Amino acid sequence: MEKKWLEEQVASLRLDEHMALEDIPNLDLYMDQLITLFESNLSHTKRHEDDKLLTKTMINNYTKDKVLMPAHKKKYTKDHIVLMLLLYQLKSIISISDIKDVFSVLKQEDNIDSETLTNLYKACLNSREKEMSYFELGIEKRVDTVNEELDKLGIKDEKIGAALLVFTLIEQAIYHKRLAEIIIDKCIK
Repeated sequence: MEKKWLEEQVASLRLDEHMALEDIPNLDLYMDQLITLFESNLSHTKRHEDDKLLTKTMINNYTKDKVLMPAHKKKYTKDHIVLMLLLYQLKSIISISDIKDVFSVLKQEDNIDSETLTNLYKACLNSREKEMSYFELGIEKRVDTVNEELDKLGIKDEKIGAALLVFTLIEQAIYHKRLAEIIIDKCIK
């Protein structure tokens, strides 16, 4: 697999784009406005153009499952939006039950500690730059490993190489997920 092509694909992910706290309105939003905010700021994270980032059903289910606090007079606050941004990142990797456990560290009694939530979100955004550089370096090393293995076996088929790279990327994701689950189970629950 060619590194240059893969670098272009990594760049196309636009990993450096996110919704900063300043991008979140300081006024409460109705559900439709909230969905529009996500679509306009995070549509680049979709795999397919017609994928939905957030739906009314999702929001209602997260509220019913007590992952999110209920809307206040049918409006969602900045805290709701920040929680949903974090939830959006987490839900593709860990279970809703685990997300609920992670969010529990933000609660005082049954309310979200707004200052802690804001600081956590800022810290998450600040760590992204380092994580992106680790990711890019890791991709380079994985491509080298895959190419070495293919050369050893005399395999020239690019699709086999692509499949092997997918397996190695997924394997790494599994390691991260399993470690995150251990941290949730032993340090948060």
